[in-house]
Amino acid sequence: MAVSFFPTTNHLFPIPFRESHSVLHGHLKLEIKLSPVSLAIAARRRSWKCNFSAQERTAKQQQRRKSEPVVDPVGFLSKVGISDRAFAQFLRERYKALKDRRFDLCSRFTDMMEASSGYEILGMHRHRQHRVDFMDWAPGSRYCAIVGDFNGWSPTENSAREGYYGHDDFGYWFIILEDKLRDGEEPDEFFFQEYNYVDDYDRGDSLNVEELLEKIDDEYWEPEEKFYRNSRLEFVAKLYEEIFGPNGPQTDEELGEIMDAETRYKQWKEKQKIDSNNRLPCYEVLDHGKTYDIENVILDPVSKEKFRAKKPPLAYWKEMCKGRKAWLKKYMPTISHGSRYRVYFNTPNGPLERVPAWATYLLPDPDGEKFCAVHWEPPPEAVHKWKNARPKVPKSLRVYECHVGISGAEPKVSSFNEFVSKVLPHIKEAGYNAIQLIGLVEHRDYSSVGYRVTNLFAVSSRYGTPDDFKRLVDEAHGLGLLVFLDIVHSYAAADELVGLSLYDGSNDCYFHSGKRGHHKHWGTRMYKYGDVDVLHFLLSNLKWWVTEYLIDGFNFHSLSSMFYTHNGFATFSGEMEEYCNQYVDKDALIYLILANEMLHDVHPNIITIAEDIVDVLVKNSQGSDKMLVYVENHNQSMSGGRSFADILLSKQAHKSSKREDMVLRGSSLLKMMKLITFTISGPAYLNFMGNEFGHPNRVEFPSPGNNYSFSYANRQWDLPRNEGLHCDQFNFDKDMTRLDEIEQILSKRLPNIHHVNDSVKVISYIRGPLLFIFNFHSEMSYELYNIGVEEAGEYQIILNTDETIYGGLGVLRRDQYLLRTISKRNDGYRNSLEVTLPSSSAQVYKLTRIARV
Repeated sequence: MAVSFFPTTNHLFPIPFRESHSVLHGHLKLEIKLSPVSLAIAARRRSWKCNFSAQERTAKQQQRRKSEPVVDPVGFLSKVGISDRAFAQFLRERYKALKDRRFDLCSRFTDMMEASSGYEILGMHRHRQHRVDFMDWAPGSRYCAIVGDFNGWSPTENSAREGYYGHDDFGYWFIILEDKLRDGEEPDEFFFQEYNYVDDYDRGDSLNVEELLEKIDDEYWEPEEKFYRNSRLEFVAKLYEEIFGPNGPQTDEELGEIMDAETRYKQWKEKQKIDSNNRLPCYEVLDHGKTYDIENVILDPVSKEKFRAKKPPLAYWKEMCKGRKAWLKKYMPTISHGSRYRVYFNTPNGPLERVPAWATYLLPDPDGEKFCAVHWEPPPEAVHKWKNARPKVPKSLRVYECHVGISGAEPKVSSFNEFVSKVLPHIKEAGYNAIQLIGLVEHRDYSSVGYRVTNLFAVSSRYGTPDDFKRLVDEAHGLGLLVFLDIVHSYAAADELVGLSLYDGSNDCYFHSGKRGHHKHWGTRMYKYGDVDVLHFLLSNLKWWVTEYLIDGFNFHSLSSMFYTHNGFATFSGEMEEYCNQYVDKDALIYLILANEMLHDVHPNIITIAEDIVDVLVKNSQGSDKMLVYVENHNQSMSGGRSFADILLSKQAHKSSKREDMVLRGSSLLKMMKLITFTISGPAYLNFMGNEFGHPNRVEFPSPGNNYSFSYANRQWDLPRNEGLHCDQFNFDKDMTRLDEIEQILSKRLPNIHHVNDSVKVISYIRGPLLFIFNFHSEMSYELYNIGVEEAGEYQIILNTDETIYGGLGVLRRDQYLLRTISKRNDGYRNSLEVTLPSSSAQVYKLTRIARV
């Protein structure tokens, strides 16, 4: 079987076809059928690509496989001292499944970058050809429409039905909302006319299209290449004329008998003249004689080189675009900025209205029960313009965990703008170099602290607009602060009105069906990580936050919920079998591997943090060099819990007559807990908002249980500004973070813990040039206590938790801050220091002078 391919001329502008075009060639039917996804990608990406033959594609795939490094998925086990055979076999199987999953993704998408770029085409987007495109994934639906303020909430005015161009085989729906021509205005002369809406929006308003086309003819196109389409069917008409002549048959009776395709192809080939001056590409068709054969269209090398050498006319293309003023003069936007809308589905179980899964901004109705997506397309002058570049990633991270809603002092939900003006300067003063935002992604239930996420692509409208959040990130970057986002991909809210549960009427669209699709204790929904379209959704969500909001890192929340089918609610004994048995969700692990790889391809310096159970898996110090540690994060203060400050510093907690002494002792213990946690582990430390000055109260979000009170949903920022206990704690915390800023403690090798005396409760360790000594005894102080050191010389105290500016007693005099070593072996070292250790205190010594022997 052979098929005839006719050379066609280049077109100045690619056209987004919407229909299926068929041309009859004898017994063979050539059909061009483009799905909505393909249409949108073709219309938006507009990249110039050369199609390869089957042999070329196969050769490139084989070459790619050869160039890939050989990976031993279990080779690292020996480095961490693990020799479990079952775990090694599990890793081998997981690695094979990872390669299969990559193949599945690449069979649907060009590469991982495209697989994670769904936000470019899904959701609501302004198209350059005076229209708005909407795309969504709902494989269980039979009908899809957009309803909203702009069309009177009509489910029939803007729709796409199954079997039409608006629906493909994978369940993606595509709807075009055409801008309305204003009264008295004529349609555009050229159907490919485009407009600038934001970038260079003031250019092109006085464009003369005819003059520009003549300029393109003179400067760019060769004589043989000039061809402009005036309609979408012109190509089909010319192809028909090429086959049957200018006066071809118009009916089946006139058509008569048609020669077979091979004969027609040979006749056409004989007519082709070999002309070296002809700049049109030359084609050849190879047929292997098989009944069901895939033909290879071969482009001759000379034509191929000419094609590749020719640069695309992007400069002319940009010049062809008209400006925003010209667009608004001629057209009325079909959906205006701020319009509310929802997506309407007709399913086997009846009609549904949902908030689109890819919506980037939501607002509740006045009654607060029903949420709607908001079309966010502000005028160019209102769009946030980035001023500050991403800060350089420091060697060590001092992370400030915060929640925007409770960051204010007033009993209300605080805003992004208030956070920028009041909290960011405090964070900078406190010495932290990164912020981690929790509860930021849109969620319906405020009392859930933001962890029952309903809309993954939207910032919570409680705090402000998308541009307000961009300003927050921009200002944080200007202060040298990295911005991390606490992302919840481990489960989702079981909300059918706002969230993804039963999104298209089916129970297995985004989530597992049956019991596995529900968290065993929290009632949330569990994602189906093995599904290509779910991976497309989640990977695109991560890339969206990085590209749209310049997020610098992610904390993946509650990974044990997704790692195990028992959701982490099981007794872990520490046996390796527990991490590779039938309860491990291999698909979830593979998703995290793909997500981590993709994020580092997008932004090589991005920070990714996995929140999981690690103490039983990593039993030695080799895993600690990449750990983020904290005395307490937000969990200790919420959900009925109490922070350490609330326990140790609250006078109400100490009913004895010596409660002042107990508070002083609690204050000393809290400082020591911070210091030992800060300096004994890996390169990252985290503190929850307010704990740096010992915030006295728990955190309690408004809920029915407290009559929706905001009494404990705020922070008392005046406490560290007034003299007293909280000011003392804040002074210590600032000096502790400054110690890392100056001495780079967290980025140095892990400490050598060389002195542990349980009987007297003294611990000492060395990290770099610094010596840390802790006396945890609440009553006993020690004079001339011997601590071994390697280097002989002078050691100076650079931080002392017992100083009066930190609320201590100031037992050590200034003349005791500088000590010289003595030649006495201790703790395995040749030298030692004789130190004074006040009770409930810690000191940090620095080697300031080395004694030469």
